[in-house]
Amino acid sequence: MSQPSLKHLTAKSIKWNIIDRVSSQILYAVTGIILARELSREAFGLIGALTIFQSYALMMVDSGFSYALIQRKRPTETDYSSVFWFNLLIAGILYAILWFCAPLIADMFQGDARLIPLSRVMFLSFIINATAIVQTNRLMKQMNFRPIAITNTLGLIAGGAVGIWLAVTGFGAWAIVWQTIALQGVKSLALWIYCRWWPQMALSWKALRSFFKIGGNMMMTTFLYVTFQNIYSFFIGNRVGLVQLGYYTQADKWSKLGIASMTQVLSSSFLPALSEVQDDEERFRRVVTKMNRFTAYLLFPCMIFLIVLATPMFHVLFGTKWDASIILFQLLLIRGIFTVINTLYNNYILSLGHSRAIFWLEVLRDGAAVVGIVLALPYISLSTYDNAVYGLTILLWGQVAASAITWVATLAVTARMTKISAWSYVRDLLPYMISSLVIGGVTWALALTGMGDWALLFSQGAMALALYLGVNVMFPSRIQRDVAGYLTGKNREI
Repeated sequence: MSQPSLKHLTAKSIKWNIIDRVSSQILYAVTGIILARELSREAFGLIGALTIFQSYALMMVDSGFSYALIQRKRPTETDYSSVFWFNLLIAGILYAILWFCAPLIADMFQGDARLIPLSRVMFLSFIINATAIVQTNRLMKQMNFRPIAITNTLGLIAGGAVGIWLAVTGFGAWAIVWQTIALQGVKSLALWIYCRWWPQMALSWKALRSFFKIGGNMMMTTFLYVTFQNIYSFFIGNRVGLVQLGYYTQADKWSKLGIASMTQVLSSSFLPALSEVQDDEERFRRVVTKMNRFTAYLLFPCMIFLIVLATPMFHVLFGTKWDASIILFQLLLIRGIFTVINTLYNNYILSLGHSRAIFWLEVLRDGAAVVGIVLALPYISLSTYDNAVYGLTILLWGQVAASAITWVATLAVTARMTKISAWSYVRDLLPYMISSLVIGGVTWALALTGMGDWALLFSQGAMALALYLGVNVMFPSRIQRDVAGYLTGKNREI
């Protein structure tokens, strides 16, 4: 029997990646909604504090070796076994350090002693995760994503069931801790069963050293990313309190669902197409224009309409418990607009082979974010009678400003490297931004009618969608026709 072609394997991989992402987000959302209703704000703040250290531990356990293994054309069994035992060794050492440092972690967050036992249990999850990193890597190397999707789903179902049961029976923050343990435990066990690979009793330092060049660079990049993602949680928990951190954690979690999905689409779908036409300047320009407009067509209505719908959506999903998170959620969505556009521009730069520019733009982004945090620190703990997160809104407005500055710099670099004027990029965005803002304003006016949350959510959502599609029909949008063509199978080319 002939081996499947690379094209076939790639198509199959994409299919299962999509299935994995969609099913994971649905399960994640359902579990998150129930937990948000059952658990206190403080419970989420406690877990948000621990997540900071969890993220760094997960990064260091892998050490960037997974990427290095995938990059290596023919890794040996010794390579796989060495990485397995090294990951497990690092996980054990890190857990021991964090176990003894648990009181110090509590001291960082206003001396809350509840963090000590919570951390010592929750941090077991990255040891469990370490046992299945190589198994996942082997399946990815084989372009066999079906087992990965299935095991992720099984883990989320098991973790969700445990978390929900413990939440409704009154275990508080422990519900999320054991949800995490159950998720990683079931997922790792299933990967062992599916992969059917056992490590050799071998640890080759020579093999490990060969991975450090690629793995080390990837770890440093990941370190910057993890720091940037968690720096807000640290300052909020340290300077303000765990209740406010809970508000921020909820807003951040739900805003990331849409933003992460859109950036994933841009990175996985657009970059290969751009690479195909990078040597044809005129065709590259046409593809860039179409991608600009396609992104704007989806991005602005999604983000702006979510901002408008935020209040009734939060009330329908969570009741009024998380009202203080709404303004944070809206500000994070505004920042997310710049994040998505910058990701798009990064793809243009990367497709032309200018990866070094991406690094320096990332440094600029992180630097601008840090400056924004420093300027907001004197105000971060402010609150009013009717706004418990007043200081946090100041912090996030600063981050919106930092993101806007980064967008301007990224636009300038992109225009220079692609030889397409900055005004052309802006011109591609404006029609969709303006129409979305106008429709968003009209839709928001429905909130003045005093209708209930369910009716308001449905009415605003239906009106926003109908008006947006209608406007793009009245003022003929080629992108909308193209999207319709893709969905009906009539148009399959960029």
